[in-house]
Amino acid sequence: MTRNYAGLLAPAAAVLLVAVVVAAVAGAWPPFVAVESGSMAPEVERGDLVVVTSTDRFPWGGLVGATESGAPTTFGSAGDVIVFSPPSDGQRPIMHRIAFPVTAGEDWTDRADPALLKGDCLTITACPAPYDGYVTYGDANGEYDQSAGIAPIVREEWITAKALFAVPNLGWFRVGADAAVARVGVLPTAVGFGGLAAATGGFGALLLGRVAARRTARDERDR
Repeated sequence: MTRNYAGLLAPAAAVLLVAVVVAAVAGAWPPFVAVESGSMAPEVERGDLVVVTSTDRFPWGGLVGATESGAPTTFGSAGDVIVFSPPSDGQRPIMHRIAFPVTAGEDWTDRADPALLKGDCLTITACPAPYDGYVTYGDANGEYDQSAGIAPIVREEWITAKALFAVPNLGWFRVGADAAVARVGVLPTAVGFGGLAAATGGFGALLLGRVAARRTARDERDR
């Protein structure tokens, strides 16, 4: 019985171990972000899993905007892509690209890309900049977050991680889990997904065991 339970729990333990190792290297927890919108398309689509790192983690230290000299290329374009959590109640974390840093009191529209700007400093709530921070945008949105009203100027302390790369479609599990939590709560979701993981692990172990047994029997017949 104990051995059977160990076999069922092994897949979950392996996933947890991988997550812990990646978190230790990346310096961020959780080390993965499941993409829930298409605002960073076409390079990052809904359902992708993005590996993230701490913003000061070597060798990816510091934050660089798209318009700055020597900006790194992330998801096919210049500038760091960050994960930040605005202070608005109920708002999900946002993963968007840094356009450029701003200082308190600055009319940042003077150096903004007109194609990503609607209005001027008189009509945009986030202008002039009320504090030091960053102007951001989603690659697919066609407008700065601060111009569109998606987010205020992003304070550095709101930034929780920096994106490194994306793995297509591996984020659907997390998206599904979040949707289940929102609908039925944490405990029923944990029980349901835990049971699914255990059943999957048990089925996989049974299948591998049968394959190994058939191979052993075939080898014995061939002798």
